[in-house]
Amino acid sequence: MVDEVAGVDELGPVDWIVVEFPGSRFNGEIAPALRDLIERDLVRVLDLLVLKKDPDGELEAFELSDLDQEEIGELRSYEAQLAMLLSEDDVAAVAAAIEPGSSAAVLVWENIWAAPFASAVRRSGGQLVASGRIPIQAILAAIEADEEADDDEAVAETASNQQA
Repeated sequence: MVDEVAGVDELGPVDWIVVEFPGSRFNGEIAPALRDLIERDLVRVLDLLVLKKDPDGELEAFELSDLDQEEIGELRSYEAQLAMLLSEDDVAAVAAAIEPGSSAAVLVWENIWAAPFASAVRRSGGQLVASGRIPIQAILAAIEADEEADDDEAVAETASNQQA
């Protein structure tokens, strides 16, 4: 038990994502990118689940061993390392979020790169009180809005100079 507690103290932050593939076009292309992160010791996959929702809304959850190589590519090689953290309630919540006729991959990973910092924070008596993530779509929208505002300012300045 002491070893388990020490091991948990050394964990990095754990994140999760759900990626939906409309039309169930899940084809395993994410495997090489995930493998790269793992091989560089940036992340450790803790759980991975594939869900498929048929057009009528019926859900099927698949372990990696249930899927063929064409669908999951190299992802099957990580199956033996998985901790199986996702509960039935987690699966139900994800199922509610995905559209009929789609598939989804649920990925839970440890950020190994951040483990030394996280461990130092805990040993120092610190605790995480807030965390967040900004979706890339929101960043792209903000950049686009800023560019449009700059364009509008340039047009207004040109018009003002022409009137003067």
